[in-house]
Amino acid sequence: MLKIIYTKTDEAPALATASLLPILQAFTKSSKIKFETRDISLSARILATFNDFLGSKVKYENDLEFLSKVVKDPNANIIKLPNISASIPQLKKAIIELQSKGYPLPNYPEKPNNDNELIIKSIYDKIKGSAVNPILREGNSDRRVPLAIKNYIKTNPHKLGKWEKKSKTHVSTMSSGDFRNNEKSNTSKKHELLNIYFYDENNKKTILKENITVHKGTIIDTSFLSIRELYKFFEKQLKNCVDKKILLSLHLKASMMKVSDPIIFGHMLKVYFKDFILNNKKILSDLNVNFNSGLSILYEKIESLEKDEKNRITKEMENIFLSSAEIAMVDSEKNISNFHVPSDLIIDASMPAMIKSSGKMWNRNGELKDTKAIIPDSTYASIYQATIDFCKEKGAFDPSTMGTVQNVGLMAKKAEEYGSHDKTFEIKKAGQIKVQTKDGKTIASHIVEKGDIWRMCLVRKDAIKDWIKLAISRAKQTNFPTIFWLDKKRPHDLEIIKVVKKELKKINTSKIDIQILSPYEATVFTLNKVKEGKSVISVSGNVLRDYLTDLFPILELGTSAKMLSIVPLMNGGKLFETGAGGSAPKHVQQLLKENHLRWDSLGEFLAISVALEDMSLKNPNSKILSVCLNQAIEKLLKNNKSPSRKVGEIDSRGSHFYLALYWSKFLSSQDENKEIKNEFSKVYQDLLKNENKIMNEINSNQGKSIDLNGYYKTDNSIINKIMRPSITLNNIIDNI
Repeated sequence: MLKIIYTKTDEAPALATASLLPILQAFTKSSKIKFETRDISLSARILATFNDFLGSKVKYENDLEFLSKVVKDPNANIIKLPNISASIPQLKKAIIELQSKGYPLPNYPEKPNNDNELIIKSIYDKIKGSAVNPILREGNSDRRVPLAIKNYIKTNPHKLGKWEKKSKTHVSTMSSGDFRNNEKSNTSKKHELLNIYFYDENNKKTILKENITVHKGTIIDTSFLSIRELYKFFEKQLKNCVDKKILLSLHLKASMMKVSDPIIFGHMLKVYFKDFILNNKKILSDLNVNFNSGLSILYEKIESLEKDEKNRITKEMENIFLSSAEIAMVDSEKNISNFHVPSDLIIDASMPAMIKSSGKMWNRNGELKDTKAIIPDSTYASIYQATIDFCKEKGAFDPSTMGTVQNVGLMAKKAEEYGSHDKTFEIKKAGQIKVQTKDGKTIASHIVEKGDIWRMCLVRKDAIKDWIKLAISRAKQTNFPTIFWLDKKRPHDLEIIKVVKKELKKINTSKIDIQILSPYEATVFTLNKVKEGKSVISVSGNVLRDYLTDLFPILELGTSAKMLSIVPLMNGGKLFETGAGGSAPKHVQQLLKENHLRWDSLGEFLAISVALEDMSLKNPNSKILSVCLNQAIEKLLKNNKSPSRKVGEIDSRGSHFYLALYWSKFLSSQDENKEIKNEFSKVYQDLLKNENKIMNEINSNQGKSIDLNGYYKTDNSIINKIMRPSITLNNIIDNI
């Protein structure tokens, strides 16, 4: 029996899985295809990692560790749903919830006081942030818009905000002292082990990390961000916002860049609340406030103070909000600002959303205003400024006529910045960091000051060559202009360009259009092409892959969740990624309040289709299932059976029913396999004649609040009852 591994994750995707997975299992069972689940949710990863602390006879299987081996199997076929990339506040909330359920987990020690707490913190730190994707992505990324989705958007375009030439919206980024301007890069000439050492001003050596394996041809990047320069930059931008009377918004990626970006976030708050911090130094120390965790935690801790003290501090903060730069809001109604939670600052989602909305963001009064988008590191900031400039000059895009942008992303083997977590350090005192070989040769060094953030990034040659090969393959298949987004003025990119040019010389490129452009130039080229209705392939590094596969789809489709994301694993298997999880918490909030889940499983539908198609050589039935599923998806879109945002209308559960109805319809009408035809003819008739009854059963409890008995670790029996409310549908599906 062939197997597809379907990951159980968190929040809305996990809730939707409870409704969708039984349908998938039932429809594929007779074709001898098994959907096996593996739990990589935040709570599951915590429990599996802390097995030894729990002291229970029941040991929790580490499914992430299991999958780290599966992705190296040539037969791997994995569907990976969005999971929580936990910020410290999220991690702490998950721990508290698990403790309340009886799991004897240790608290997360933000400021360890002894060796035991240091060990506990180091274990938890492996779970926080983007701990899943770098492990599973043993291949490079191939992302594109499926034809069915593109055709649907042409006739059902979403609305984009109107841009004004006089818009004050712009990007502000550092011109010196950041990772981009301090970067050093070279290529390893042999297999070797590297060590990272810190030398203080007295030349005393401290080990930061030893025995880092580097393969021949690996590109080694080192850099640091100067906190002194960062403070100057932040102070200048705050003043500029006041002078220009525009909103201030900060854009980082605290989930993926889980060491550096929360620190940068904290420094922004320290600059903004500089006087407040000086005036309340003792209270903030007593409350153990860590600004890296955001204002939400500060507000929670203020609640423990005496009433008069709490009111005084709250008023003082309010006065700063009124007198300093006006902060962009995440949720104006709930007074949640851009400074509340670091995990809310997901640059690849927040910047396209702003550009989509005429370059404006919401203020505290629920009004849209022009915005200064602060992106501290300048490495990739130019792509957003180029897009803003383009929209100011030529106006908003028309989704019904614009072209599409595919992406081939370099992400295998923890490539580039997203693999730097364990090699990123906040410097404790002034000195020098050196990267040295075993025989003491220094290959890179930086003079650093207290508070600076230093990091090392690696990208292996085999990952680069596989990425180039995938790009060439897509160029030949589509005949679209294929652009490598590489800047010859950046040290890292210059090393990559050497490999790209060498590999391109090995093939005949006369019939394909392949170019190497800087990110700014590539953005302008691509925007012009898609405005003309033409299509382009962007070939980018790991971080740009994330940014571009949100920027262009959000403009083109309204969301990146409708992209098809395929990861051809380097050993031969496939990983299919679904959707985008940034809005998942809001979906859960609505479910709790109104029993309406608006999670759109379209990403899952598309991934399932290609996962089935991928195994068609071994199982002809899977091809039939895939073809009919694609037809069902197109009909579902055409008939507007995707989830609505409004309670009382169709939600995820209703959308899953219609997928089953249409899928069974096309399976019953195909003639390639009579057994499948006969089996699903009855299923289709049963679903069709009970359509109204099933939808009434699904929708009858909408509008009422529910209790999941947990957020991070829910009760399966409760979830199944909520997510499978139609007895009629369940009886049909369970008896296939």
